[in-house]
Amino acid sequence: MSTRTLIRGGLVVTAADEVHADVLIEDGRVAALAAHGSDAAAGWTADRTIDATDRYVIPGGVDAHTHMELPFGGTFASDTFETGTRAAAWGGTTTIVDFAVQSVGHTLREGLDAWYAKADGVCAIDYAFHMILSDVNEHTLEEMDRLVQEGISSFKLFMAYPGVFYSDDGKILRAMQRSAENGGLIMMHAENGIAIDVLVEQALARGETDPRYHGEVRKALLEAEATHRAIQLARVAGAPLYVVHVSAEEAVAELAAARDKGLPVFGETCPQYLFLSADNLAEPGFEGAKYVCSTPLRPREHQAALWRGLRTNDLQVVSTDHCPFCFTGQKDLGRGDFSKIPNGLPGVENRMDLLHQAVVDGHISRRRWIEIACAAPARMFGLYPQKGTLAPGADADVVIYDPHATQVISAETHHMNVDYSAYEGRTVTGQVETVLSRGEPVIDRRTYVGRAGHGVFTPRSTCQYLN
Repeated sequence: MSTRTLIRGGLVVTAADEVHADVLIEDGRVAALAAHGSDAAAGWTADRTIDATDRYVIPGGVDAHTHMELPFGGTFASDTFETGTRAAAWGGTTTIVDFAVQSVGHTLREGLDAWYAKADGVCAIDYAFHMILSDVNEHTLEEMDRLVQEGISSFKLFMAYPGVFYSDDGKILRAMQRSAENGGLIMMHAENGIAIDVLVEQALARGETDPRYHGEVRKALLEAEATHRAIQLARVAGAPLYVVHVSAEEAVAELAAARDKGLPVFGETCPQYLFLSADNLAEPGFEGAKYVCSTPLRPREHQAALWRGLRTNDLQVVSTDHCPFCFTGQKDLGRGDFSKIPNGLPGVENRMDLLHQAVVDGHISRRRWIEIACAAPARMFGLYPQKGTLAPGADADVVIYDPHATQVISAETHHMNVDYSAYEGRTVTGQVETVLSRGEPVIDRRTYVGRAGHGVFTPRSTCQYLN
């Protein structure tokens, strides 16, 4: 049965264009676009018509950095693939790329299969996977080649978390050399974890146990140093590099310097670094624990460099690093010892709205909003033009967005499975009204009509941002 949906009267905004156009959807894909009121559009008929007058019609968001059900610090991220993808849809995101985890001593295949099992049959929207490499050896290097062929074309390594995810420079270089051959993209958590562990130990010995010290020991200079080192290792290997959750002005400077040399080096930041700061970590009592994540929130003055990096394209992508832990029962594992607070913030539902607020505030343009939230992540991770744009042949992942509505972000009204909001009480302008995933309604005029299992695994090609 062929089904046709027609979206009439909206302003279609993509990374490349803004045009008043009608959008015809057929069998889950964008079939055509035509100027509103044109002869072509006037002749279209459909089973379902959506009136988008005074609304934006935008591609569904691509969140290229989420952690559903991630094991960390003796507990698990509180969103499952079912709850997390439903919340993502409420926020206008229609594709997530989550991280499958290889444990030390185990194969990449074992880790990947465990994540396939977690996500299979429960997701409200489409999903893909990156692979976390915790144990680089001859066998896992060979496995990287096979994963790229399977559509898992990016691999995350950590310069942080010794004893858990950490890889030394030799292992990082080997993985980068392999990715230079197989087309994979290395993603780097760039913090000098060896040095940070010394500072953690010294802080705790001085009795500095409150959440704010999490930010103080994870120094911006140690993020910049690791970013610089990762760039040089990638140069030696002849491999592209993507640095995740960039939070510090000094780290942005390292990326900008590399890009000025013409190197294939890319950077991602997250809403928490753009809208929150070290002031949140220092909130009284134990409230600061809500904001513990790594890289940490920085002093507010770092935000200007991040916004500038997004405007100059020294930073290409805004992802969430969504990794929620409840304040009660999870974050409070670190009462009396900040190093035991599970690292991570909830945010998969808030990204598109916060970035629209950045448009309203004049930080970025409308098209840049769609670029950093939809098109660039799709291109970076081999999903474009199936995802990230509205063009004939693309998946009909479409959001009808009301740019005039105002909303107050709150844990009382969000759909993430976590007992607090990092943006509690913040008023933002703009709200998701209707969401289609491959042409099927998931949110219909602020009502959830989706279902677990609609979302499917989406294999990816290699990085398309290099061309």
